[in-house]
Amino acid sequence: MMNPQRRLLLALAGTLAIGSTQAATLAERWTALRKEQPTLQARDAARALGTSEAELLATNLGSTVTRLRDTDHAPREIMRRALDLGRVMALTRNEHAVIETTGIASRIAQAKQGDGGAQDAERAARELNIAGGYLGGPIDLRFQFPRWKYAFAVVQPGRDGATSRSLQFFDASGGAIHKVYLKDDAAIPVFDKLVAEFRHPRQDERMAIAPAAPKPAPKPDSAVDVKEFQLAWQEMGDVHQFNRIVSEFGMTREQALRLAPAGAVRRVAPQAVRQLLEQAARQQVAIMAFVGNGAVTQIYSGRIGKVAAGGGWFNVLDPDFNLHLRDSALRSGYVLQRAGVTSVEFFDEGGDLVVSFFGVRERGKPQPQGWTELAAALPGA
Repeated sequence: MMNPQRRLLLALAGTLAIGSTQAATLAERWTALRKEQPTLQARDAARALGTSEAELLATNLGSTVTRLRDTDHAPREIMRRALDLGRVMALTRNEHAVIETTGIASRIAQAKQGDGGAQDAERAARELNIAGGYLGGPIDLRFQFPRWKYAFAVVQPGRDGATSRSLQFFDASGGAIHKVYLKDDAAIPVFDKLVAEFRHPRQDERMAIAPAAPKPAPKPDSAVDVKEFQLAWQEMGDVHQFNRIVSEFGMTREQALRLAPAGAVRRVAPQAVRQLLEQAARQQVAIMAFVGNGAVTQIYSGRIGKVAAGGGWFNVLDPDFNLHLRDSALRSGYVLQRAGVTSVEFFDEGGDLVVSFFGVRERGKPQPQGWTELAAALPGA
């Protein structure tokens, strides 16, 4: 059944499109929609207006928005240059989760070039998804740059009245995948120089927006070699091997959890995400929160403080970390045991991973007891 708010937005968009003028531009329709719904998020506005977030943003080209280059790995190079911006807020989202972390990315040394042999070719392929400086530290990101397409710089009045400067990235279908907000006024000249150097030669709204690719049909359970899959699960020596195993068996992630070895997975109520965050805050259990969208995954590691529900979302509202979950859209949750590590994952109705959690632990050391007890106490489905 369609969400009532979504039905209202669709009806409103239709009214705006056929109202006083049949020839209303997208910019005019969006302006009218914002007057009716001033707190409406760009993602919901784009859906209501039958367009993409990138196309909405592009209606302000020449005023508050500058289009940046999107060829020759430009988004990756822009993110590399963003390391010079100092303190920033990094925002990553998917359909039902938004993660925002403020801090300074930790720089890492770039790999040295070799003699151009096979190892160099392999290294070059790996580095297509590395922007250097975003592994660990306050701004912790994992990239899949082939899925990045459009890039913009945005300079506009912020909600607090101050000027907001950001770099915003979108996929080929125009969906927002990552944003970087400047938090250090001393870096404004660096930001301006970056925008000038990466400015797209064509500052117009023409973009080859592609329709979102349909999800492939899941492999039937009967076609999975469940015995071999369960053996591979049990032989995992590192939790990071899980994605490779799931891919090798041609399974979806949630399907893998359903077919896991006995005792490795426990279903929990979707609403358990609130208990997890409330107890982590109350008990000061350090957690890792992962939010991704196929193009980038952002990871927060640390303790959380303020949690609260509001506006249809359940939120963590700390000074340097915000997490917003539309938990009404969650349809399943699981506590997993993989390679001796406990994690908790929540999925939406379409079987997409919305958010996952781990306990913070030092390499080579056992998981903190507080985390394992917290996960064990989550109510079953």
